[in-house]
Order: sequence, then C-alpha cells, then structure tokens
Amino acid sequence: MRRVQFLELHEQSWFPSSLRDEITGALQFGLNLFNAYAPIAPLLRSMLDATRSRSIIDLCSGAGGPWLGLSRKLQPDGRVFHVLLTDKYPNVRAFQKTRTAPQNHIAFYPDSVDALKVPRELQGFRTMFSSFHHFPAEEARAILQNAIDVGQSIGIFEITRRAPLTIALMFAWALMPFAFTPLIRPFRWSRLFCTYVIPIIPLVLLFDGVVSCLRTYRPQELREMIKKLSGIEYQWEVGEHSKTFGQAPITYLIGRPRDTTLPS
Repeated sequence: MRRVQFLELHEQSWFPSSLRDEITGALQFGLNLFNAYAPIAPLLRSMLDATRSRSIIDLCSGAGGPWLGLSRKLQPDGRVFHVLLTDKYPNVRAFQKTRTAPQNHIAFYPDSVDALKVPRELQGFRTMFSSFHHFPAEEARAILQNAIDVGQSIGIFEITRRAPLTIALMFAWALMPFAFTPLIRPFRWSRLFCTYVIPIIPLVLLFDGVVSCLRTYRPQELREMIKKLSGIEYQWEVGEHSKTFGQAPITYLIGRPRDTTLPS
C-alpha cells in the first residue's frame, strides 16, 4: 500500500480551534485510557539512560498525548523525568489539566512551537507520538535534521500503520467517543452536543484516523529518510515494537549522537 499525503481535518489552520481542542482532547483521553504507548516505555527509558537525559521535549503534543500514563512508566525506581509539552496549536486548557496531575512532572510551553524549527532554548530528548505522519517526506526529514543541527536526540513513535487491520480499527476508534465522552474532564455540554447530537467529533476521528494510517511511514521509508541527513554522526534505531497478540506494533525511529554512551 503506497503512502498518500492526504490532509487531516483537525490539523488545518481553518479548522475551528475550539473543535480542534475537542478532537485532541478525545485523542489524548483514548491514548491514556488504553495505555497505547506503554509497551515502548522500556525502549524509551533505555534511550534516555543512553543520553543521560532527564528532560523530554514533546513535539506536536495535541492535548498531552500519552504522557499522563507514560511518564509514570518511565520512573518506577524514583528517577524523575521532566516532560515539556509543545504544539503548533497548543491546547492550553488541556495542558494545564495535565500539569495538575500529581507527581507526573509535566509542564507545557504556552507559545506555538513548529517541529521543523524548535526554539534553541528547548533542550532535551525530543519525542513525537502519533504525529510524524502529518508531515510530507521533505518536512519530516527537516524535523530530524533540525534535531541533528542542535545535537539533540529524538524519538518518533506511531501506533498507526498502512495496513488493512489498522485501518479497520479506526472505525472502532471512532466509536469510542459515544462510550467515553461523559468521562472526559472538564465536562462540557458542547462536547456532548458534538458527539451525540451532531457527531462531528466521531466523524472527524474516523476520517483523520484513516488518513493517519495512509500517511504513516513504514520502517524502510524511515531508513531511507535518515540516509539523506547530514551533520554530526548519529546512531539510529528503526523498527516495529510488538505489543500483545492481535494488536498492531508500534513503529519507532530513535536517533542520538553517536558519542553518547550508556552510563556505566
């Protein structure tokens, strides 16, 4: 199945910001409800140890991504990792809610952050969850090149795939708001209206979910992408991390300067 660069509705500049916040909020709730990225916590932890980094700069965070659950998975032994959420269209209300969760060490950057040109003052291990596929190949490569240019490590993680099973799962994903919308906090009548009366949220989740699958890079395409990067030498890992039986694996791309080594 060939990759196609369709448009996702909620990422467009003309898409109403209030509705975008509802979409990213539903995505964030689902990722944390199902602990979608929990399986890659050990892999991410090993890379953080390799770079001796305790700061994470999360790009394209939406409403917070998987960090409410994932941050606790990273520090079972008491070591603290500080996560900074950023986005081109920051959902500040959701970011504030994430920050208030106890003992999660999550903060947010209130200004717009372009993943292609991350402000130099934001230093740390860069991560992207379910967002790298948004970018066409040239821009995706520029995101990686920007990290290399400032010597920052980066990890890309995607649960979507260009596969019939994953695309079929998007229909089940779009039904999620009908079951769980009343549980999303803070409670808003507008969210119920856009779910149960005029189901804009489920329809956008379905459309954007299918498009996300069709846009997701395969491991081989990621390997071809990093061959075209320049600058200091990086060590790259590309693959698919298997989850439990019957679920699609998580595609990952992790790069760090080659002169960083595992602590003794």
